[in-house]
Amino acid sequence: MRHIKTIDDITKDGGVEFGEGYDFVATAEEADAILMRSTDLHGYDLPEGIRAIARCGAGVNNIPVEEYARRGVVVFNSPGANSNAVKELVLAMMILSSRGVVQSMNWVRANADDPNILADAEKAKKAFVGRELKGKRVGVVGLGNVGSKVANALVDLGMDVYGYDPFISVEHAWALSQNVQRVGTLEDLCRGCDYLTLHVPSKADTKGMISTEQLALLAPGAILINYARETIIDEDAVHAALESGKLSWFAGDFATPKTVLMPNTYITTHSGAGTGEAEANCADMAISELKDYLENGNIANSVNYPACNMGKARAASRIACLHANVPNMIGQIAAILAKDNANVQRMVNESAGENAYTMFDTDEHLESSTIEALKQIPAIYRVRVIK
Repeated sequence: MRHIKTIDDITKDGGVEFGEGYDFVATAEEADAILMRSTDLHGYDLPEGIRAIARCGAGVNNIPVEEYARRGVVVFNSPGANSNAVKELVLAMMILSSRGVVQSMNWVRANADDPNILADAEKAKKAFVGRELKGKRVGVVGLGNVGSKVANALVDLGMDVYGYDPFISVEHAWALSQNVQRVGTLEDLCRGCDYLTLHVPSKADTKGMISTEQLALLAPGAILINYARETIIDEDAVHAALESGKLSWFAGDFATPKTVLMPNTYITTHSGAGTGEAEANCADMAISELKDYLENGNIANSVNYPACNMGKARAASRIACLHANVPNMIGQIAAILAKDNANVQRMVNESAGENAYTMFDTDEHLESSTIEALKQIPAIYRVRVIK
């Protein structure tokens, strides 16, 4: 039996199922893995027995991923599982920002007692004339799980779509509509855009990437949409652009002390992925990742260890070593196995940055002394006997 500790409400209905061979425990000290959403784990007293953490969502700023890597704890996320929900809300914000929908509804509510409201509304509607999306130029920053879906949807709406992503994956490149025009620099993307929508993670090279220089290149009265991360924009620059009219509207998902005071804004409560379907999809993906790792040692969608897949564990034994990405690690592992006369059926080694992962199948179960010798190799963080 494997034990799971859940942190946070994973789905709106509370239903989370791992299936046979798993149970839920009350404390992390009893658990093999943690399933979570938004709780901040920086400073959290993580028990030694935790082998993996899966976040039901894409961002992992609330998890000390490198610290956990050095403890041999694999951190998973669920990229793309909530991308459709975010896409739909981005499209809604583009329309709301363009058509005066909220303002006209507010007028109706304010004049609800007017007995001639039908006729007066006909006169008032001139104040809420907007613009259509069709034919307008839009720049999409980031063409990953969300950005690629947004770009394709905007093509379907008849917009002139430009995309910028120097790190686009082959998978997302194939999924992208041929009508999305790729550009090589952020500046070229911004130049002349009527709309700019952001879909990149928060990293050192993306913080404040939309600032005065980029905003100055947009078309007059442009609309900015940020449903990525609050740190992507220079808030002071956005505020100034709204005050000057360079931006007509700004829509974002992050109610910071600065954004809530900006004029002409639609700010939501970090609701981009806030649908029951998205929560269920994220939970399903996170559970699948945890189960494959606990049962077979396979890694997919980890943010601190490389992807690695050897299929189901069918040999007599399967061992996984989580370690630093240093020279001669495989040689040291092989030397210890040779002393035990272990016959290795298959071995895979993958690395990602400073961390690496080695997994192998053997014809026979290894002696406990061999497992202990593996643990003593310098730069080994954890040795797992999966089977």
